[in-house]
Amino acid sequence: MCRSVHAMLIAGVMMLAVSAAAQPSPALDPSSQLAELQRASQALEHRLDELAKAIDDLAWFARVGDIAVIDKWRIVGPPDANPANPQAPGATNPVKFYTYTFVPKDRPANLKLPLVVLPHGGVHADFTTYHTHIIRELMAMGYVVVAPEYRGSTGYGQGFWQLIDYGGREVDDVQAARDWAIESFDFVDPKRVGMVGWSHGGLIALLAANRFPDAYACVFAGVPVSDLIARLGYYDEDYRELFSAPYHVGKTVRQNIPEYKRRSPVWNVDHIRSPLLIHTTTNDEDVNVLEVEHLIQALKAAGKTFEYKIWEDAPGGHSFDRMDTLSARQVRRQIWSFLARHLHPPRPEAGL
Repeated sequence: MCRSVHAMLIAGVMMLAVSAAAQPSPALDPSSQLAELQRASQALEHRLDELAKAIDDLAWFARVGDIAVIDKWRIVGPPDANPANPQAPGATNPVKFYTYTFVPKDRPANLKLPLVVLPHGGVHADFTTYHTHIIRELMAMGYVVVAPEYRGSTGYGQGFWQLIDYGGREVDDVQAARDWAIESFDFVDPKRVGMVGWSHGGLIALLAANRFPDAYACVFAGVPVSDLIARLGYYDEDYRELFSAPYHVGKTVRQNIPEYKRRSPVWNVDHIRSPLLIHTTTNDEDVNVLEVEHLIQALKAAGKTFEYKIWEDAPGGHSFDRMDTLSARQVRRQIWSFLARHLHPPRPEAGL
C-alpha cells in the first residue's frame, strides 16, 4: 500500500470520526459539551495512532523483509509505577508490551551474532519505518536488533499511553527486552550486546548504562535528552504538562526537583562503565546542545573515559545522522565503526 493511500485512509477515518464526535448531546450545558468533545477528540487521536501503527507494521515487511526476518512479540516489564488503585486486582501485574526483532536472513548457521538494543525516541512515540535504513545497515553488518515499544509508546491505546514513566520503568522495559532476546535466541552472544539510541532513546541508553553497568559491551547516545530540569526550562507549557500530568510524574520541576534529577542522565553517570560514544550538533532544534554539553561535563567530572563529538551546524539539526543523505551516512559510519570495535559483527565492512 503506497504512502498516499495510507494518508487517504487515515484522513477518511478521521473525517468520519470527527463528524460523529462533533455532535454532543443537546442536553449538556456548554462547558460539559466542551469536555465531552475534548474526551472524544483525545480518544480519536489514540484510535488513529493505532491505525497508523497497524499500517506501519505492514510497511516494515515491504521495506526490510527482503533482508530481515521480522517479528513482533508480546513480553513483560515491571508493574505500573503509579497505579490508580494499588489494591485493584492485577494492579501489581507486570506491564505487557510489544517488541520488534530483526534478524539477518542470511544468518550463518552455528554462528553467534551480536545484539543491538534500539529504543525509539519521543516522549510518546513508537518504533516506525523512519528507522528503515538504519535497520538495513545493521542487517547488512550482521547484527540482531531488538526494538522495544516500552510503556507510554504510541499506537496501543490511551491506557498504555498513560503508563508512561519517562526515565523510570521504561528503562526497565528496554532492559527486559534485552534479557528476553538473549533468552529467546540461542544465536545471540550475551557478551556482545550494545545499545543505540537517539534523542529520548539516547536518554534511555544512558540511564540503562548507569543502571545496568555490566549489561552492555558499548553504548551510543545520539543527540540525547540529558537534563530534564534544563529542558523543561526552555520548552513550552504543553510539553511540561506531559510530565506533570497526574498519571505521570504528577508534579512540576519546581515542585519536585529530585524526581526530575532521578530521570536525567546528567545526574546519573557514576556507575557507567560501558564504552560510550555521544554525538550532538550545535543547531539541534529539539535537544539543545547545552544539555549534551552539561552531560559531557558531568562525565568528565566523574572521571569517565568516553568518546564524543559536537558537530557545528550539521545539516538536518536534530536528525542530522538519521537521514538518507550522504552526510548522515558518513556520520553513521563513525557510529558503526564504534560498534564494530566492541561487538565484532560478522561483516563490519558493510557499514563502512
